[in-house]
Amino acid sequence: MNRNKVVVSGANGFVGRNVSSFLAANGFEIISLVRKKGASVGSTIITSDLTEKDLAGKIKGSAAFMHFVGTGRQTTESDYETVNVNLTKNAILLCKRSKIQKIIYLSGLGVDKKSTLGYFVSKFKAEQEVTKSGLDYTIFRPSYIVGRGDPLSNILSSQVSRGSVIIPGSGRYRLQPIYVYDAAQVIMRAIHGKQFSKKIIDLVGPQTVTYNKFVCDLVGNTKTRHVDFEKMYHDSLRSPDSPFGVDDLGILVGDYTGDHKRLERISKVSFTRYTEMLEACRLS
Repeated sequence: MNRNKVVVSGANGFVGRNVSSFLAANGFEIISLVRKKGASVGSTIITSDLTEKDLAGKIKGSAAFMHFVGTGRQTTESDYETVNVNLTKNAILLCKRSKIQKIIYLSGLGVDKKSTLGYFVSKFKAEQEVTKSGLDYTIFRPSYIVGRGDPLSNILSSQVSRGSVIIPGSGRYRLQPIYVYDAAQVIMRAIHGKQFSKKIIDLVGPQTVTYNKFVCDLVGNTKTRHVDFEKMYHDSLRSPDSPFGVDDLGILVGDYTGDHKRLERISKVSFTRYTEMLEACRLS
């Protein structure tokens, strides 16, 4: 086994790209698994669903498999069961075929066995596949991972360009955003850190803020306007162009917070302060 070689699925997504870059800068050799060509780090392998026969041989000897593929919005061509559950099963089988002992999986903050939201149900089912796999694992349940170009900031940025930012409902529900490079540090330490072995850990930042505050802090003087939540929900049902999907809204207003002190204790990372994190991804 090469302790410094790791595999990243979903390597050209926001988290995959940034984590891969951070790991590469810290001496890791990256094998990026992607569905199509794009910005990625290290050697790149194109794979449709992680089942290609020759794939195991190409990644054999790696220290860990980081499974970052997932979707938070369903379409007729990309549903939760196929992407969030079945691809996780494929990732586990690939680890076994290639003799990779460690898998790191990104789930979602708020996921548990009582979940009823479609996205959370799929993530919980994927977690179960990981925990019963027989592999060493670390499952992270992240809040919003933010940094320049993150998905939530992109939504807000597009609204800023139109002159106002929409806040669904009251905006009093809370977030616990974590800076992407803090998340990358934690994930790096989970590769070999025994304290992360067979654990499910909230991946959350040190400060809890309301969505109102987060948006206002991020967009500066741009006008904000509250839109009735029921109207936004119906709009998201009718139009794929809605800024938030149905489950996006459910996650956003779910008021999910996590245990940052436990994360800090296990990881021993010095986390970026909220104000500094904002500066790194400010929109105006």
